[in-house]
Amino acid sequence: MGVTAALRAACAVVLLVAAGALVSSCSTVPVRPSKSALLRVIAEPETASVYVNDQFVGSGRLLALRPKPMRPGVKFITFQAPNYFPHDVRLELPSGETTVRIKLRPIPP
Repeated sequence: MGVTAALRAACAVVLLVAAGALVSSCSTVPVRPSKSALLRVIAEPETASVYVNDQFVGSGRLLALRPKPMRPGVKFITFQAPNYFPHDVRLELPSGETTVRIKLRPIPP
């Protein structure tokens, strides 16, 4: 084997070792567990609009099927639907899933 071939082989070994070290260091990085909160809403009527901190996040029907991910902490939640009184809730939302069940009161005719 000539000097050029030996040099190429040595470079290939160095690259493989460097790549292996890079992969092994990436694969040993610990994965942190998710700290997000999930808000599930069971609302009556299920067409009620749900606002968290004055931001629309979905209807009761949607949030019953697909909880909304958000950061844990204090949230101000408003539930609104036509012909019903709105309802406000202050909620300390922990990490993990929280289910809020609400039945809005109809406005009398």
